Amino acid sequence: MQLAHVLLDQLSVSALNMRHSKRAPDISDILPSVRARRVLVPLLVRPNGSPDTFEIVAGRRRYFAARTVADERGEADPLPCAIMEDGDDADALEASLIENIARENPDEVSQWETFTRLIKEGRTVADIAATFGLTEPQVKRVLALGDLLPKIREAYRREEIDTETVRHLTMASKAQQKDWLALYADPEQHAPRGWQLKQWLFGGQSISTKVALFPIEDYGGLIVSDLFGEDSFFADADLFWQK
Repeated sequence: MQLAHVLLDQLSVSALNMRHSKRAPDISDILPSVRARRVLVPLLVRPNGSPDTFEIVAGRRRYFAARTVADERGEADPLPCAIMEDGDDADALEASLIENIARENPDEVSQWETFTRLIKEGRTVADIAATFGLTEPQVKRVLALGDLLPKIREAYRREEIDTETVRHLTMASKAQQKDWLALYADPEQHAPRGWQLKQWLFGGQSISTKVALFPIEDYGGLIVSDLFGEDSFFADADLFWQK
């Protein structure tokens, strides 16, 4: 990795920056400092196919602040940059997420998006846990959001759905999630949340596998796992009582 000053028009935000798809960031807190002292902390960048252009892996807000100041003054200062070697997308994803976590914890859906991309790049749950100082169950909890319908994930990102409700929805089938979304979208209906949702999912009987007095392998029915925790439940209460 080398340090260099790069012209503003030679930089663009990388698709690997975990916040790249969102609207322009809020830079109100750092803009006065950039106006007074320019950008002091290097952006993390990497080559993007041309010897003179680079994509920003981490430092998107500093870049937008510098652009704002350049527009105000009609001239742009080169930005300090730490230039990564081209190639490993997983390394770039990790670098972006590490910086964003250090600055401000991203929402769990943003973490899920990045962790999922890391898995596709060949990282394991253990790798991700070690990189970000998390336990493997914590990583699995974030990855469990992949079992949700996109509309539910986005509502969770907007904080319209609480964590306990989302935890229970990860146990729901896609058909149950669609039914729940229909209730959620209808102002005349009440979508169950929290413990009421758990009862709704299991027809009033959420029976943990921990209470079984018979070998679990003899059950023969569907067992649903709580992907946010360590519990699992019998999906067919009648079959449970028969056993």
